[in-house]
Amino acid sequence: MHRHRELCERAVDPLEIAAGLEAHGVTDRTAARFRHRDVFSLAEEMYARAERDDESASGASGATGGSSAAALSQSEARAAGPQVPVGWAAFAMLPGAVCAMAVAALDLTSGSAKLFAGVLGALAVGVALRVALRQGPLRVLGRQVPATRAWTGFLLAYALVGEGLLDGVLSGGPDGPWPLRTAPLLGLALAVAPAAWCARVFAVQSARTLAVSRGLDDFAAAVRPLLCGVFAVFLAVLTGLLLASGAVLGEGTRGVGPAVALGALLLLARLLEVHGFPDAGALMLGVACAAQTLALATALGGRLPGFGFLSAPVEGVASAWGPGAVAVLICGGAAAVLLAHAMRRLTRASAHAEVVR
Repeated sequence: MHRHRELCERAVDPLEIAAGLEAHGVTDRTAARFRHRDVFSLAEEMYARAERDDESASGASGATGGSSAAALSQSEARAAGPQVPVGWAAFAMLPGAVCAMAVAALDLTSGSAKLFAGVLGALAVGVALRVALRQGPLRVLGRQVPATRAWTGFLLAYALVGEGLLDGVLSGGPDGPWPLRTAPLLGLALAVAPAAWCARVFAVQSARTLAVSRGLDDFAAAVRPLLCGVFAVFLAVLTGLLLASGAVLGEGTRGVGPAVALGALLLLARLLEVHGFPDAGALMLGVACAAQTLALATALGGRLPGFGFLSAPVEGVASAWGPGAVAVLICGGAAAVLLAHAMRRLTRASAHAEVVR
């Protein structure tokens, strides 16, 4: 009680105390030392003791009624989900709109003007993306890992030129200029809006579940299918946007697979960062960057006499499924690892309880 005094004073129900204890590393084994069957049972006693202490200190029924009303209002506010700035939906659509204009400018220009339009468009999309991430459900209020931005930029750059560059290297080049894949970037930019919507739905529904759950296991069991459903919806919408972008820009379905894998990786990394777990996302983004760089390096290294074995894995994958399959395997594998991690982290009450943040 003394160690977690502030937690007990701010909690409006036992589950918030349980979430706080869980975040501080208290397990059922620790609770057993205090003769309780689990963490939630221990939290119920702590909540009851804190409530009696507050009532005796107040010494008046009116103060108790005011405290109950305040607790009720806090519980209702929490059930409504985390607060987000007004107009976040418009900000979420900004990257897609700016990217569409940038792609149109690239198609309408040539020569040095095309290069200038590309650089200016990339800067504009970066600013729009930064605004969208700061003004909606995807904003991060806690600790961030600065390297995440660099890894994200590298992965997006690879989505633009990586497949063509790898294909050129494996064909004996690269003989530039290699083709640019603008459809995947346009689809990913348009997918920022559905990603923000999915993050908002997940946060609101998790907060409502937290408000009515009576145990940590019950909460995890309810949130787990919610996370899977939101993730599946995002992948379906992203695939549709990528197919539409490819059809409009005349690139067909090339690049759809790598972009879907990249979009899944970026969404999971951002969700973990939003809910207070930035390290795993940054790690897997960095691993994906390193793996893609290694794929290009080994493809080049295989040209050296006696070192053909270096490029054998990349050449085997590219010859069987195309050069884009390398990015699918890398980003898809990283996304699978992050999904398994998210199923553990984002289904904990401490990831959604405001008292822990």
